[in-house]
Amino acid sequence: MNNETPPPATSPDRVTAFAQAVLAGELVAGPDVRNACRRHLRDRETGALRGLVWDQAAADRAIGFFEDVLCLNGGDYEGEPFLLAPWQAFVVGSLFGWYTDDGYRRFRTAYIETGKGSGKSPLVAGIGLYGLVADGEQRAEVYAAATKRDQAMILFRDAVSMVSMSPALSTRLVPSGRDEKVWNLFYPNTNSFFRPISSDEGQSGPRPHIGLLDEVHEHKTATVVNMMRAGTKNRRRALIVMITNSGSDKNSVAGQYHDLGKRVCAGLEDNDTLFAFICSLDEGDDPFTDEACWAKANPSLDWIPEGKSDGIPGRKYLREQVAEARGLPAKEAVIRRLNFCQWTQADNPWISWDIWSAADERVPMRVLRNRPAVAGLDLSSTTDLTAFVLLFYPTAVDPNWRLLPYFWIPDYQLEERERRDKVPYAVWIKERHLETTPGKAISKLHVLRRLQTICDYFDVRQIAYDRWRIEDLRELMNEHGISLPEMVGFGQGFKDMGPAVDEFERRLLGQPAASETLDLGPEDYQLVASETPEIETLRHDGNPVLTWCAGNAITTSDPAGNRKVDKAKAIGRIDGIVAAIMATGISVGGLGDGGTSIYDEGVGI
Repeated sequence: MNNETPPPATSPDRVTAFAQAVLAGELVAGPDVRNACRRHLRDRETGALRGLVWDQAAADRAIGFFEDVLCLNGGDYEGEPFLLAPWQAFVVGSLFGWYTDDGYRRFRTAYIETGKGSGKSPLVAGIGLYGLVADGEQRAEVYAAATKRDQAMILFRDAVSMVSMSPALSTRLVPSGRDEKVWNLFYPNTNSFFRPISSDEGQSGPRPHIGLLDEVHEHKTATVVNMMRAGTKNRRRALIVMITNSGSDKNSVAGQYHDLGKRVCAGLEDNDTLFAFICSLDEGDDPFTDEACWAKANPSLDWIPEGKSDGIPGRKYLREQVAEARGLPAKEAVIRRLNFCQWTQADNPWISWDIWSAADERVPMRVLRNRPAVAGLDLSSTTDLTAFVLLFYPTAVDPNWRLLPYFWIPDYQLEERERRDKVPYAVWIKERHLETTPGKAISKLHVLRRLQTICDYFDVRQIAYDRWRIEDLRELMNEHGISLPEMVGFGQGFKDMGPAVDEFERRLLGQPAASETLDLGPEDYQLVASETPEIETLRHDGNPVLTWCAGNAITTSDPAGNRKVDKAKAIGRIDGIVAAIMATGISVGGLGDGGTSIYDEGVGI
């Protein structure tokens, strides 16, 4: 709960009343919704200095349109008045109550993220209908937009059903098509229309007054968002509304707006044109053990309309979902994402975001410089990512295993590669999390020279490598006189990867190890796990490329239960995690492939 003292509840409007109730602890809400409420109250006090104008009459009119004109459709709510839950009134009132002093709508883009079944789709369908008939816009173009027409039709059908059940709208709007095949709603009074649109139809030139985007977490690219936004430049009160559940890829368009919305609501970034209502849990909340946090992700859960016995989606439904997911990691990830607004890093991630982010701890290079390390090398064949991950042994001063990754990618056609992989390579390169090599394919000689520089700087004892990609390195090392630490062949099958995956996971989770002593030579680095279990914790430096790889990693098992990360099933690159696992494998005393080194095969330093 928030401990701040909110302003006195003196305002009669429902938008401000919601904000005050949330901050007073009268309504359960997560940290990002609390921040959105603080932002609203702050802007009510100081927004005029930035040219912002609050029009309460306009907000009340929009809220009244829902409750006086629209009816709900489906299930127990079929044909009933669309009474807005407090959070829905906050959204509608905010979008239609804020303007700038030159008459423009303040919020040009809205990002709304809640748990599944909270009532987002009918809410934005109603927003579209209000923009069509009540927003005073001549020749308004209102779109339900998606990447595929079938997806766009889902939201549009909600609007069509609302029209058919509303006496005020059914007599004023002219549908094109019949029943389930209606494809356009026309409003003759202003020559305006509402219709579905998709990027796969080759549409060009939409000039939306209102653009509605459903299930944004499923959009693999920003094509639809860009298509809608590009057409709004000549409209004074254009509005793009995106709704979504939480997703599994923070580099997606939904992930980018999620992070931007969090920063804006928290006051960390200035953007008066973006409205964000992001449901989220507080740090430490676990919806699988504590029902008290459920309403933070499901804002309609505790709002029970007159004549109903439960809010939506309903506690009984959520209890069933949680019970079914126990012991099933794949289902648990989906339930956490869809029902409890917890972003996962993959549809069925091996490493949860909570675990990975908790292990983020960067230290100065001087802490790593003079301590023993091993490394893993996952060398790309042509144009893919090459990863070299150092693993530093714990010390008495710093009792943690430490990962330090390096990555390379060819500098050719980076923009195309960004579109393909849907990650910000250019940003990572600028921030020095990723390096480039010249040419269309990865330059193995360039990588080798960097490896020599890195290994000369640190105390690297061994490097694990994937045997089938090492032949070119052997020749280049001999030809150019490049020396590296002992290189150890590491199998990619279940036999070698299984124990390494188990050990990597154990260290990441901070679980105790079996009693063993690893003698690395210097007395200071002798590790006695049975006596000092605290040294078994793994930490990484927060490198976003490695984080991306960790989030993409999915494990597969053989009949004996041995696991390995599966590149075929991964949703993106996992090279960094493969390299880290190989380094882990040779750090526990074995040499991965029975001690075979490329130096034993005639390759000298």
